[in-house]
Amino acid sequence: MTKIHVLDREVAVYVQNDEDFICITDIARYKNPDSTDDLIRSWIRNRNTIEFLGIWEQLNNPDFNPVEFDGFRKQAGLNSFTLTPRQWIEKTHARGIVSKPGRYGGTYAHKDIAFEFASWISVEFKLYLIKEFQRLKDNERQTLGWDIRRNLAKINYRIHTDAVQENLVPPELTRSQINAVYASEADVLNMALFGTSAKEWRDNNPDKKGNIRDYADISQLVCLSNLENLNAHFISDNLPQAERLARLNMIAIHQLTLLTNDATVRMISGGK
Repeated sequence: MTKIHVLDREVAVYVQNDEDFICITDIARYKNPDSTDDLIRSWIRNRNTIEFLGIWEQLNNPDFNPVEFDGFRKQAGLNSFTLTPRQWIEKTHARGIVSKPGRYGGTYAHKDIAFEFASWISVEFKLYLIKEFQRLKDNERQTLGWDIRRNLAKINYRIHTDAVQENLVPPELTRSQINAVYASEADVLNMALFGTSAKEWRDNNPDKKGNIRDYADISQLVCLSNLENLNAHFISDNLPQAERLARLNMIAIHQLTLLTNDATVRMISGGK
């Protein structure tokens, strides 16, 4: 469950089956905080709303009950006609609207439907809602992309350390000696990409947590992933460390030059 702020109002958003649902109860509070249920019932009994909901369900829900939908559509417009979200859900097997009990309870709707409801409440609120919702999704994509790239670097680092173990670590070495070899090989990548060792970076950045790779930008992480694979191959080919470092440094310079000038990479990084 996530909260976005729209015109000083909190609006809850949650994901169900990879689809975004927005709390229309929260949207209704912008219009009248004391009568949210009445507003939603007034909206859902409207003929145009029922037509919209029916078409949305037919497009997105194979279990939708068209017979019950036709019954509601025929009654819409009559003064005696009433309809609640729960009745709509139970009778038509609708998926676009969800009633949630509990702490974060309320009526939620798929974002397509929630935007339609927001337009009925206030065009201004709808526009700000779309803007803040898009900001949320952009932030989620950036976070997800960063996690994927960081984890990719970690996976490739495993390939790299396996190559070190298979080719550079004799079995008679002590654990501390083995760790020193791993650290030395990790610094081959650090020196090639960042121009500094892990210890030098820590000494120069005593107030920062983590390590130098935690502060790498997108271009550097992509390059690091490539360098780890290349170094694993160079180790398997028995190339001396000094030669590997020189090659990797040249490759890093070339790749970073290309990546930092790439429009797609700049867009993902939040640049222009």
